[in-house]
Amino acid sequence: MRFIVPHLFPSPRLLETAAHDLRLPALETLLARGTLHDVPAEGLEAALCEALGIARQQDWPIAPLALAAENVAPGEAWWLRADPVHLRVMRDRIVLAGSDALDVTREEADALATSIRRHFGDALAPQVHHPQRWYLRFDTPPDLRTTPLSVAVGRDIDPLLPQGRDAMAFRAQLNELQMLLHDHPVNLAREARGMPAVNSLWLWGGGRAPSPPHNPPPVHAQHDASRMLAASCGAPTPTLPDRLTAQLLGTAGVVVLDALTDSGQAGDAWGWREAMRMLEKDWFVPLQRLLRQAGPQGVHLIDPDHGKALHLAARDAWRVWRRPRSLLDQLDKP
Repeated sequence: MRFIVPHLFPSPRLLETAAHDLRLPALETLLARGTLHDVPAEGLEAALCEALGIARQQDWPIAPLALAAENVAPGEAWWLRADPVHLRVMRDRIVLAGSDALDVTREEADALATSIRRHFGDALAPQVHHPQRWYLRFDTPPDLRTTPLSVAVGRDIDPLLPQGRDAMAFRAQLNELQMLLHDHPVNLAREARGMPAVNSLWLWGGGRAPSPPHNPPPVHAQHDASRMLAASCGAPTPTLPDRLTAQLLGTAGVVVLDALTDSGQAGDAWGWREAMRMLEKDWFVPLQRLLRQAGPQGVHLIDPDHGKALHLAARDAWRVWRRPRSLLDQLDKP
């Protein structure tokens, strides 16, 4: 079974503050007995695609999968997500706030997208199928590799901007777009209400519609985007239970636990501590107790945002000589 837990193994800066004097005996025991290893830090959607049997193209093809979940047929075209975001200029960097934090209305999204299409024409013509999910359509795929929005939120965007032969052309368009949006009536009205402006688009998740995977595993998630992605791949999406049970552990499914996401992206140490305490009580304590019942593939706790995963086999339940240490001691490693 795979547990996808974004921000489970956070940045050293957040960990040093959040984990001070934080005791999580079950997770500390699991960390001591399991094997911690590196995985690609490509975000929740990438980890889900891999678990569901979706192949990577230039990017993980989130755009066509999300479009299908919107009940829009992607056809043979190549699609790219172009989600509305807010870029906040700091002293020495530019930090991204994602579309989930903007609370963009349908009327605002339509007005902004109409202005963008009028200004750029076919060169940059976003299609709005949801206020927070916009799409670009291409007949010929650009040479572009992008960073998922979930990975970019709360971080310096400079190293995360699109790469590839066509990246500079897209970056130039985005610079021009930011000037267009600066004084847009929608943004002036938002700022007057004390809301952040929609001042850019984040490009990510490009690809063509992939072949449906064969017999994808069930995905248990509260996260709407995770459920949509799973459903578009034909995976069952049963309700996420409140806590881990023996019955759930016995399935070969995927569990998405996103309780740490908001605090992890914002660098909110107190929020991260409180969310970790809830995960400890409802998921890690039962997992420690039930570990002997893990199947032949064991259990994987994956943090797809920071590129770490913990593998636990049933035999690890017996490794009592591996004494737990504090969370900070076990995770504060390069």
